[in-house]
Amino acid sequence: MTEPSELTDLTARQLLAGYRAGTFSPTEATRAVLARIEAVQPRLNAFVRVDTASALAQARAATERWHAGEPRGLLDGVPVSVKDLLLQAGGPTLRGSNTTSEQGRWDEDAPAVARLREHGAVLVGKTTTPEFGWKGVTDSPRTGVTRNPYDPARTAGGSSGGSAAAVAAGAGPLSLGTDGGGSVRIPASFCGVVGFKPTYGRVPLHPASPFGTLGHVGPIARDAADAALLLDVISGADDRDPTALEPPAHSYAATLAEDAAAGVKGLRIGYSPSFGGQVAVHPAVAAAVRAAVTRLAGLGAYVEEADPDFADPVDVFHTLWNAGAARLLDHMAPEKRQLVDPGLRMIAARGARLSARDLLAARDARLELGRRTARFHRRYDLLVTPTLPLTAFGAGREVPEGSAPHRWTGWTPFTYPFNLTQQPAATVPVGLDADGLPIGLQLIAARHRDAVVLRAAAAFPGSPMG
Repeated sequence: MTEPSELTDLTARQLLAGYRAGTFSPTEATRAVLARIEAVQPRLNAFVRVDTASALAQARAATERWHAGEPRGLLDGVPVSVKDLLLQAGGPTLRGSNTTSEQGRWDEDAPAVARLREHGAVLVGKTTTPEFGWKGVTDSPRTGVTRNPYDPARTAGGSSGGSAAAVAAGAGPLSLGTDGGGSVRIPASFCGVVGFKPTYGRVPLHPASPFGTLGHVGPIARDAADAALLLDVISGADDRDPTALEPPAHSYAATLAEDAAAGVKGLRIGYSPSFGGQVAVHPAVAAAVRAAVTRLAGLGAYVEEADPDFADPVDVFHTLWNAGAARLLDHMAPEKRQLVDPGLRMIAARGARLSARDLLAARDARLELGRRTARFHRRYDLLVTPTLPLTAFGAGREVPEGSAPHRWTGWTPFTYPFNLTQQPAATVPVGLDADGLPIGLQLIAARHRDAVVLRAAAAFPGSPMG
């Protein structure tokens, strides 16, 4: 029998194979994950709440189904965590905010969480987020600082920092995150795991993100195949989200398995190391990403250096992001606003000064950006960039020490453009720097070509920690 300490190193697919073979049970796997959470939580602070009794009850029910030969759905008995921006019935969703009361019915699941339940996943707990997911690192007035499993003095990134830290530390093989400007990809890159932002609408969201149609829901996993499996579970329409897409015609996991033999052979890849010199990339990051791109070429992809035809859209992003922050705080009384993260209050104040014309101009610029990236993808199946121009910096900071930009968007220029365009994008780990910190490579495809991103992501082995 596999020792419990080893169960936490397995992917979701390996756990399912073990359940099928009778090598171990969902109860054993869940106990191992809960023990790992207890061990790493004091060091990492990745969880807001751990539902021990509920998780064990779910695991025992899954164990009985497997023993009866009647597993339910695609993830029966697999431990999964959920970012604390997504509703999960049975407990409060605090959103990292002291303005959120724990009182209330709390009897509704977000669409993706409901799909997890339907497929038998074991919901082990809620993971940390900055307040309302507003920034690219994970600390909040409510829950404090979340730290990186590779070096607890460093940030886990954000805003899905708790989810990425949990998966990297073996506290469950899968987690649900949200991504409004890189919030799945940023922490996945810093923590050395796979993070995938699907095409907008592929995963329904309710309630809607305060940041509007920038917000996506996506998987964080140890490898691309697990991300595809989780995407199969959470994809599809939901009446509560009128922007959601219809269910995909094919299983992402099955398509990935069918494409395994071909791999990336024949894919046309445009490699942009620095967006045409617009981004200063740390040498270690640049070298690791270039080596990974060379690997793709060696596997049969057609690779050439090519930059997407756009200037940094940060002003467009800020207009939409700050307007969302302003709307978020609109309903709060002055005394309640004083409880809010000062940085969030600051961008909300900027958003409150925007006019309707400002928002319409940002909308037009966003549409033009989408047209330009669509033209790029007429020639290339994939755009490849560094996920971030640097590795994880000190925990408890919004920007690296000595950094000129005072907001998190100053060091995330490769991620937020693709929330504006709503394209599928993933980060995969491609090595470690001299300090032993993970480096991520980003893969972006045209809208609705999520399977192409997953196909290329599968060319990389996954988490270097496991």
